[in-house]
Amino acid sequence: MRDPLFILAVLCLNVVASEWLCRHTALRHLGSALLVIVLTAIVANLRIIPAGSTAAAPVPLYDAIFAYVAPISIFWLLLQVNLRSVLKAGAPMILMYLLGAAAVMLGVWIAVPLVSAHDVIGPLAGAVGGMYTGTYIGGSINFNAVALSYGVEKNGLLFGGAIVVDNVITTVWMIATLAVPRFLAGRWKPRWTVARPATGAEPLLGIEDDTETVHPMDFALVLAMGVLAQVLSVWLASAIQRWFRVDIPAILIITIFALVLAQIPAVARLRGARMLGMFAVYIFLAVIGAFCDIPAMLHLGRLGVALLGLAGITVLVHGIVSFGAAWLLRVDPDVAAVASQANVGGSTSALALARSLGREDLILPGILMGALGNAIGTFLGFAMAQALR
Repeated sequence: MRDPLFILAVLCLNVVASEWLCRHTALRHLGSALLVIVLTAIVANLRIIPAGSTAAAPVPLYDAIFAYVAPISIFWLLLQVNLRSVLKAGAPMILMYLLGAAAVMLGVWIAVPLVSAHDVIGPLAGAVGGMYTGTYIGGSINFNAVALSYGVEKNGLLFGGAIVVDNVITTVWMIATLAVPRFLAGRWKPRWTVARPATGAEPLLGIEDDTETVHPMDFALVLAMGVLAQVLSVWLASAIQRWFRVDIPAILIITIFALVLAQIPAVARLRGARMLGMFAVYIFLAVIGAFCDIPAMLHLGRLGVALLGLAGITVLVHGIVSFGAAWLLRVDPDVAAVASQANVGGSTSALALARSLGREDLILPGILMGALGNAIGTFLGFAMAQALR
């Protein structure tokens, strides 16, 4: 069914199921974020709800969640950020992010000849390598910028296949970055780390912290603030580009709004921001799961195998370099994972991962690294496309 209300209901029920499994079963250690991705991927591949949104078969609800709900979730969750703990995460996060970006370029450079991309994909192989470079350093904006420049979108099968494979790999990497830090926990003593908030116990995956008693007035005010901040940030980004010819991501502007407002005691005391923010993040993650369209990828044949190999090897090399560097430099695995997710998944994915790992202190650094990726991803994508021609 493609009715937006039905799709929204299914997404919400997946959030409910994930939270219930986290509270009452042994799956609690997987975390709600991982479970909601997996459950929605299963539901979408069973065709209960659409598996992704394309130009030929758009799903406006999915597009709206990516365009509006994701950035507003960042605004809500930043309203209670402790800037002093964020500053401590700066240096290792930046280092791991830059190493991860370099590893993406290395991965594409290795993958293109390994999968015989020039033979299977043809003259556009270099462009596709640039598209994956851009998206795994910045995001879909960079992916599309490279694609449009080289005319890849005119080849419907190649462009659609590249998007499907990108969505599958992004989903798999979100699952990996949720699992790897827990697997690596305690295997080395971090030299570069950030002190966790003093809770006196192991983080409970956000279950208890996200439970609030909310008055309707607080709820309405927090909701209105988030929506207005999104509208204003998009308008300002457009105005700055038009007046000064400078591209500033709207996500960076809404982040600044949230941080400024968070320093106002009356705003910090408002209830409902954490609950709304986490619900919005879970809905965003559910849509990521919905885009994991396995049958569509399998129907691509040899082209699909080449694209999957190109994207998969790229992210695998990125992961080996990122977590290998974390081990050599004794960087906290959580920091490495959030930086990696900022590379591959962008700001909102990095935020969701930080929250799922119980690392409130890594939320803002992850968001800022994702914004940095939006700024540099297109340039590095074009550079790689040219190098691979």
